[in-house]
Amino acid sequence: QVQLVESGGGLVQSGGSLRLSCAASGSIFSIYTMGWYRQAPGKQRELVAAITSGGSTNYADSVKGRFTISRDNAKNTVYLQMNSLKPEDTAVYYCNAVGRDQYGLGDYWGQGTQVTVSS
Repeated sequence: QVQLVESGGGLVQSGGSLRLSCAASGSIFSIYTMGWYRQAPGKQRELVAAITSGGSTNYADSVKGRFTISRDNAKNTVYLQMNSLKPEDTAVYYCNAVGRDQYGLGDYWGQGTQVTVSS
């Protein structure tokens, strides 16, 4: 059983910053890509940022230059530093990991953490 536990969401004013964290635990042998997705009310879930085990990153155009994803492979943890937040960043943010456990390749999700940016 693999679990992803997120933390760091909350309410912030426009222009403020938040840092999200997500730690993977359980019977996981290796993690390849870790990332953050978000889903706003009435919208589809979308990729925010992702990072490979080698450190290559990918960002949605809407967050480039404002958000930074990083990871600590030794701790199986991924972070999302969000700066210059805008009201349109308001959403539930979900952590995702693609890795291998005893059953093979798996796609794992966290429970989600709410980020609300007030104008």
